[in-house]
Amino acid sequence: MFHDWFAAHPIISFLIIYCFLVYIFNKVFRVRKLPILKDIVIYLVIAVGAFVLLVFQIDKLPIIPCLTVAVALMLMVRIRYFVEARQKRKSAGQPSADGK
Repeated sequence: MFHDWFAAHPIISFLIIYCFLVYIFNKVFRVRKLPILKDIVIYLVIAVGAFVLLVFQIDKLPIIPCLTVAVALMLMVRIRYFVEARQKRKSAGQPSADGK
């Protein structure tokens, strides 16, 4: 169902794939801020990769659903880290049960 719709709308499919790839790159591989020309080159390479993945998507491979799962798992990990950090801050402000 969705696959036929994505195949019928390649521009939207490309934009979805590109956005997912940029998010994954920024959350996994970006260590520090790069100069603007290197950033441009990286985003152009990501666009070429997104085009290749678009060809695979149109050729009946589930690229967008797989990227959706990857992004969802990354968001779940970020939420978990946020909750753990909040619990750690909360417990650091309270004295322990043994009175120390």
